[in-house]
Amino acid sequence: MVPARVMTETNKPASAAAGNTQPPTSPDKTKTVLAPRPFGCPRDFLQNRFVYITVSPRARGLSIGVNMNPDKHCNFDCVYCEVDRCKAFKVECLDVHVMAEELQHTLEFVNSGDIRQYNRYSALPDELLTLRHVALSGDGEPTICPNFTEAVQSVVHVRASGRAPFFKIVLITNGTGLDLEQVKQSLKLLIKTDEIWVKLDAGTQTYMERVNRPQVPLKKVLANILALGQQRPIVIQSLFPLLDGHEPSTEEIDQYTLRLKELQTGGAMISQVQIYSATRPIAGSGCGHLPLKTLSRIAKTIRAATGLKAEVF
Repeated sequence: MVPARVMTETNKPASAAAGNTQPPTSPDKTKTVLAPRPFGCPRDFLQNRFVYITVSPRARGLSIGVNMNPDKHCNFDCVYCEVDRCKAFKVECLDVHVMAEELQHTLEFVNSGDIRQYNRYSALPDELLTLRHVALSGDGEPTICPNFTEAVQSVVHVRASGRAPFFKIVLITNGTGLDLEQVKQSLKLLIKTDEIWVKLDAGTQTYMERVNRPQVPLKKVLANILALGQQRPIVIQSLFPLLDGHEPSTEEIDQYTLRLKELQTGGAMISQVQIYSATRPIAGSGCGHLPLKTLSRIAKTIRAATGLKAEVF
């Protein structure tokens, strides 16, 4: 998953106190904090409990997200993650019915242009406020959400209702639950233009344990990626952080590239490799953002060794 938001007073979900599940119709502009730049800003829940919007560089525009893990349940503890799992704002599971209502209202809010009522979005160019997809993501791993099937069904139903323009669905996952039966059956509801972005931050188990601190071994993640990639094209999302002032070693990048080649040889269809770094790492984690030249060098290595489309974000 992408690094999660830092909660602030201006973007906390207000529904916890007010019970409101709809985006505001007349925002108080005097309390809006102007964003200095469109990317790297916290997710905006618009008074929703489960649905948020964000301007995403990897989406190349506006993304509507569904927080599949409001309980913050995850089987990774990534060093770059901003979710404080020891201090949940409210322990709750995804309410699919509320989520579907919020998604419908948020789609209407975005597609109508009402989003420009907010100062933080009013000056952005049209291409950054064009809805690119609806992402199944969260404060944890989406595929281990107890009602994953119901959530996917609800999002597909909202799309099929025709009450909003057609949108792409993107599942953003660490790959660990792709072998679960309910997940495999649910993914059959997705169409060819939908996408699945699978995390792969390491080429060795040692580095994975340092960066992702997982409960699942790299071998299992790779097997799940291969099994899915043999059935449909996938996107590999790889975050490489600066750890205690050190970049990933050349040996680690070589091993990572080798894992990609092994997936290719096994028949995995990889449409893109997304290379990026930590954006808002937590204080005291020893985690920082890699220089652009390093990210570019990693992408160049991947392209040269595999022929895959590798882009830096």
